[in-house]
Amino acid sequence: MLAVGAAAFAAPPEAKREELKDLRGRILSLQKDITQAEGSRADAAEELREAESAISDANRRLRELGGEQGAVQATLANLDGQSKKLSLRIAAQQAQLGRLLTRQYYAGETDAMRHLLSGDDPNQLARDGHYLSLLSHAKADLIRDLGDTLEEKKRLAGQARDKSEELAEIEKSRQRERAGLIEQQKKRQTVLARLSQRIKTQRREVDKLKRDEKRLTTLIAGLGRIVAKPARAPRASQEPALRNERTPDASLPEGAFSRLKGRLSLPIRGELANRFGTPREEGGTTWKGVFIRAAEGAEVKAIAAGRIVFADWLRGFGNLAIVDHGDGYLSVYGNNESLFMAVGQPVKAGEAIASIGNSGGNPETGLYFELRHLGQPIDPLKWVSLR
Repeated sequence: MLAVGAAAFAAPPEAKREELKDLRGRILSLQKDITQAEGSRADAAEELREAESAISDANRRLRELGGEQGAVQATLANLDGQSKKLSLRIAAQQAQLGRLLTRQYYAGETDAMRHLLSGDDPNQLARDGHYLSLLSHAKADLIRDLGDTLEEKKRLAGQARDKSEELAEIEKSRQRERAGLIEQQKKRQTVLARLSQRIKTQRREVDKLKRDEKRLTTLIAGLGRIVAKPARAPRASQEPALRNERTPDASLPEGAFSRLKGRLSLPIRGELANRFGTPREEGGTTWKGVFIRAAEGAEVKAIAAGRIVFADWLRGFGNLAIVDHGDGYLSVYGNNESLFMAVGQPVKAGEAIASIGNSGGNPETGLYFELRHLGQPIDPLKWVSLR
C-alpha cells in the first residue's frame, strides 16, 4: 500500500521527485529480476514487445499532444474573446472622444484676453472656462485610456500569434507521431504474420500459461513489497519531517476500498468471455480474472482512486497497468493497446488509464482484468455492479 501522510504532502517538489525516481527504480529492478529468473526461454509473444511498446508510447504521446492542442485552442478562443471585447471598448471610446471634440469645438477655445475685452459677465466667463477645462481633461483621459486599450489589444494579438505558432508546432508533432504509429502498426502486423502459428501453439501450452500466471504473481508480490516499503531516508539538507515517509499517493482512505464491494463498475463495457475460477480451455489452470471482449481503442477506466504502480509490457499480458488502491488491494489491466499513464501517477475513479487492444499475443481484442488483495486473486464480479 502506498500510504499517505501530512508530512509527505508537505514535501518539497524536489523531494517528491526523488521518491518517485526511487519507486520507479525499484520497480525496474524487479522487472529485471523476473526476466533473469526466467532465463532466455523463447516466447513468440516476446518478439512483439518492441512493436507493442512503441505503439503504446506513440498513442500516449498522441493523446498528450491532443490535450496540449485542446488547451492551446481554448487559450486562443479566450484571447479572441478578449480581443473582441477590447474592439467594442475601443469603438465606444472613439465615439465618446468624437462627441467630446464636437462639444469642445462648439464651445470654442478663446484666449483669456479676448474674454476680458468682450465685456461679458466674469462669473459666466469663469464657468465657461471651467467647463472647457473639464472637457480638455476628459479628452486627455479618453485619449490616454484609448492608447492603453490599443496597447492591450496589441499585446493580445502578440499572444494569439505565439499560441497559433505553438498550435502549428503541436500539429506537426502529431503528424510525426501518427506516421510513427502507422509504421509500428505495420511492423507489428508483420511480426504477427510471421509468428502466427508459433503464438497459437504456445497459447495452448499449459506450461506457458502457468509461467504467465507465475510471472504476474511474482510481479504483484514484488510490487506489494516495494510500495509498502518506506522511501529512502532523505539527505540531511531535507526537512526532518520527511524521514521514513512513504511515497505520497492518491489512494483511498484506509479501509475505504473494501467498503466499495458490490458498487464498483467494470473498467470497460463489453462481453464477459471468461469468468474468474472457471477452467481455461487449454486445461491445467483456471482463470484468475475475467476477460472482457471490447472494441479496439476503447478507453479502459480505473475502477477506483489509487496510484499507478506498474505500466509496462509484460510477457503473456502485453501492455499491462496495475493500480494500487491501498490496504493491499490492486487492480490489474492487461492486453492493452496503449498505456496512458506512468508509474507514480495518481488516478481517479473512472479515469482513462489505457486503451483496449490485444497485445501480448492475445488472439481476441479486449481487456484481461484482475482484482487482487494481499497478492491473492479475488473474484472481480463480486465487487462490481453489472446493472
